[in-house]
Amino acid sequence: MDRKVLEKMNYGVFVVGTQYQGKRVGCVVNSFAQVTSNLPQKFTLTLNRDNETCKALLESRTFAVTLAGKDCPKELINLFGYKSSRVTDKFASYETFTDSQGNPFVKEGMVARVSCKVVDTMDVGRYVLFLCDGVDGEILGEGRMLTVDEFLGKGAAAVPPTATVYRTLEEVGSWVCPWCGFVYHGEKLPDGYVCPLCGCPGDKFIRKEGE
Repeated sequence: MDRKVLEKMNYGVFVVGTQYQGKRVGCVVNSFAQVTSNLPQKFTLTLNRDNETCKALLESRTFAVTLAGKDCPKELINLFGYKSSRVTDKFASYETFTDSQGNPFVKEGMVARVSCKVVDTMDVGRYVLFLCDGVDGEILGEGRMLTVDEFLGKGAAAVPPTATVYRTLEEVGSWVCPWCGFVYHGEKLPDGYVCPLCGCPGDKFIRKEGE
């Protein structure tokens, strides 16, 4: 398939938050979607199984997801999209709230929140698809949500790797850490290489191919 087809597709930018065993974890995604309108509304969320948020969600089975607004600070998206919950509490940098299920979320730069509980999962190779019921939600701000096209239009080098349905826009000959988004530039990773930011083994890095 011509990969340029994927560049014609657009997605929303969301921040997912959950908690497990007293630890708050979260990441940026663009793979959250409503699939039914009858009550309870059904949603799907897809996460890379190597992602710390995915591992926590498989245990917690509940999460809050916020819709980033068009004016959402770039620093917030960079934090939740490019840093790993293994090495930092991302929520510590912002005023954090909790939903009725105890899941963390931030209001800054967000236009709405949806809280969900997981009712089923599906193995999708390197990913896990979560089928969820909507539990509650609220409006957090005015205006429309941020899309991937608008995010890239603000000068972002690439969509955060945790976004799941992301476009391979990094330069040819690079390797991306699936945990925190660190980019190693080179044709081949050194033997025994680990990510200098989060410690992810080099054999999990994702190769960025040319078009």
